[in-house]
Amino acid sequence: MTDQLIIETKSLRKNFVSRSKGKDKLVEAVKGVDLAIKKGEIFGFLGPNGAGKSTTQKMLSTILLPTSGEAKIIGYDLAMQQQQIRQNIGYVSQAGGTDSMSTGVENLVLQAQLYGLDATTAKSRAAEFIARFQMSSFADRQASSYSGGQRRRLDIALGMIHHPQLLLLDEPTVGLDPLSRAYLWDEIKQLKNDGITIFLTTHYLDEADKLCDTVAIIDNGEIVAQGSPAQLKSDIGADTVLFGFSTEQIAQKAKELLAKEAKAVKVEVKDNSVYLYIQDGERLLPNILRLMDTHNLDVQSINLSKPSLDDVFLKHTGRSLREDNL
Repeated sequence: MTDQLIIETKSLRKNFVSRSKGKDKLVEAVKGVDLAIKKGEIFGFLGPNGAGKSTTQKMLSTILLPTSGEAKIIGYDLAMQQQQIRQNIGYVSQAGGTDSMSTGVENLVLQAQLYGLDATTAKSRAAEFIARFQMSSFADRQASSYSGGQRRRLDIALGMIHHPQLLLLDEPTVGLDPLSRAYLWDEIKQLKNDGITIFLTTHYLDEADKLCDTVAIIDNGEIVAQGSPAQLKSDIGADTVLFGFSTEQIAQKAKELLAKEAKAVKVEVKDNSVYLYIQDGERLLPNILRLMDTHNLDVQSINLSKPSLDDVFLKHTGRSLREDNL
């Protein structure tokens, strides 16, 4: 990995106008995003549905024009050099881009020709990616017959057929079974090993944690945290103890008690649950439970965990990403 920046944005914004009850309403989908993504890294854009992930990615891929702000993609200006950007990036949307009535081979050959490759080279590239993504057993079938995992392999192959420097993947493993997800994770890691920079949007915490060199968390159109998964988790600086209570009223009383007596780093309440951030939680937990018992606060459930990306999200947004995506 070098220090060369493949993506650099400054105050990138995207507004939409929606019409409701006969009136126009301004919707700020992306609110001034700053990014600096290095060559050869896997960059994860993490956040709930509707946070601005896909909108940002569509701007970077030239599908949407920014409302304001600046961006350079592989050294090209997003406002002035869109054609050059398109020639040097691959984009795989969540919906995919396959023609269901054509075979995998036909899809790949057509995509290569759309990028200006001659017929012979296009067929050679198709064969290259059929072998690379282990599609030989189904490449001659119509794509309409493919499983979810097979279709995603083809989608990514279509995005790579012209050998781009940058690959943008929008929720690449949504709806896939665990085996297919694991296979695609391995392929994404291999693309990185080949020197491809990958911009990955996801709301899967384990995906971001295991794949990404750098993660940015976006919420309501704004980046609220950015760094390596390890850095973001270490910034929490505490274990998380999750207490469940029968009512929100009891949870609020427990929060007040813990904030005063437990030397907590932070205490949060969500519905009937209390999130307690505390150093050395495993050692201190018996004392905390005795404290609860002394004040007649009946704990219904308890869970101790080390910092996770969901804890990072909770710290910066006040809610759990896991719950947000149920």
